[in-house]
Amino acid sequence: MSFAAFRKSEQHADLGKLAEEHMKHDLTQEDRDALVKASTRVSTRAIIGTLAGLGLGLYAAFRLRRVRADMFNAFRAAEKPTHVLFADGRKEVIPDITPLMQPSRYGDIATYFFFGLGGTFLGGEIGFLLGTWSASRAISKDPARRNRVEAAYRRFKADFLRREAERLESGASPSVF
Repeated sequence: MSFAAFRKSEQHADLGKLAEEHMKHDLTQEDRDALVKASTRVSTRAIIGTLAGLGLGLYAAFRLRRVRADMFNAFRAAEKPTHVLFADGRKEVIPDITPLMQPSRYGDIATYFFFGLGGTFLGGEIGFLLGTWSASRAISKDPARRNRVEAAYRRFKADFLRREAERLESGASPSVF
C-alpha cells in the first residue's frame, strides 16, 4: 500500500464529501450502521492480528535465540581438530573459530527486530483478511442491504468518474499522479 493514500489533499477531501453524500442519500440509517459495524470488525481483527503476530514473532525470536545459544554451547564443548596432516607430511594449524560463532548482542537485537516486524506484518495482514471476510459476510447476510450498498457504491463510482472526466477535459492533471 502506498503512503500517498494517507496524504491530505483537496481531491481526497472532495472524495470524502462525495462519499458522505452518497451514504446519506443512498443508504438507510440501518445500512450506515451496518457499514460502520463492518468497518469496526475489520479494524478490530487487524489490530488483534497485529498484536498476535508481534507476540508470535517475538516468541519465535526468543526460541531461535535459545537454539542458537544451545548450538554454540554444543559446538564449544565438542572436541575439534587443531591440525591437518597432509599426505606429504606437512602439518597445518586449523584456527579456532569458536569466538566467531558466538551469538552477539547485535545478532539478538536484529533477530528480535526482524522477527517482531515480520510477525507484525503477517499477523496484521491475516487479521485484515479475516476482518474483511467477516465484514463482507455481515453485510451480505441481508440481500436487500447488500443490493442497496452495491447500488450506492456504483452511484458513487459513477459520480467520481464523471468528476474525473470533467477534471481531465478541463486540462487538469489526473488525480492518480
